[in-house]
Amino acid sequence: MWRGNRWGWWLLGVAIWGGTSDAADPLFQRKKNLVYANVHGVGLLADVFIPTGRSNGRGIVDVVSGAWHSDPGKLRDHERAQIFEIFCRQGYTVFALRPGSVPKFTALEMAEHIRAGIRWVKGQHRDFSIAADRLGLIGASAGGHLASLVAVTSGPVGGATDASVAAVGVFFPPTDFIEYGTVTLDPVKPGPLNETLRRLAFAPGEIAGYSAAQIKQRVRSISPARLVTAQAPPFLLIHGGLDLLVPLQQSRLMVATLERNQVSAKLIVKPGGGHPWPTIAEEVAVMAEWFDRQLLASERPDIP
Repeated sequence: MWRGNRWGWWLLGVAIWGGTSDAADPLFQRKKNLVYANVHGVGLLADVFIPTGRSNGRGIVDVVSGAWHSDPGKLRDHERAQIFEIFCRQGYTVFALRPGSVPKFTALEMAEHIRAGIRWVKGQHRDFSIAADRLGLIGASAGGHLASLVAVTSGPVGGATDASVAAVGVFFPPTDFIEYGTVTLDPVKPGPLNETLRRLAFAPGEIAGYSAAQIKQRVRSISPARLVTAQAPPFLLIHGGLDLLVPLQQSRLMVATLERNQVSAKLIVKPGGGHPWPTIAEEVAVMAEWFDRQLLASERPDIP
């Protein structure tokens, strides 16, 4: 599906998002550029969106990453998709984490940064009046990959290192870099897709001297669909039916693996949708309602 795409993988972060966002939107109060962790002297930042209306006492951790970069432009993409407006309208407090970028950090390092961010949120749950054990995790594209990776590899629940979440919703995530649509990826070989995979899986120069088996194992270690266990939280995946950048097969494979492990999983395919699509805010609203059922239904008998 990717074969012949001369634009390469970097397009994961530059598609046009639908929707608009007003900086003075009364639906939330925004706290900008909070440092949630330090890595080798580098501060990792989060913006927090606090609903100004009724709070439902739940938090959503939003992984802000496109093409595995976390620059402010990726945060604006999420604004344009109305993620913060829609979730805050539903009463959620949203924690938009920026986990860093390649090539400075690998996917495994960025995943650990997200875990640190989840622990940071849980450590402040009283300040934000949210339930530490009922967090949701979301992401799109590269952010969806990282969110999925964290969700299926974090645990155990409880204790100082707990980075577990109660439910995960992701848009068009890469989930398996071994079985990637119709394309065979190899981080040793040239080409934009293979080079991106190499930066994700290995620090600069690290791949030299690794055996073929070791390289495959490292690629597997950043492929969420290869790491699912029965302890994974419920998942909702939303994917465009005409996505030319991340094959729909990636979401289908993830759902199939979750279901084989008896984990609740649902896939919504947007007919004609690309990567993403102009009306994606409609699907963001669908995702917010799904989180209501996952995080609030036990306390809200009015939620079907």
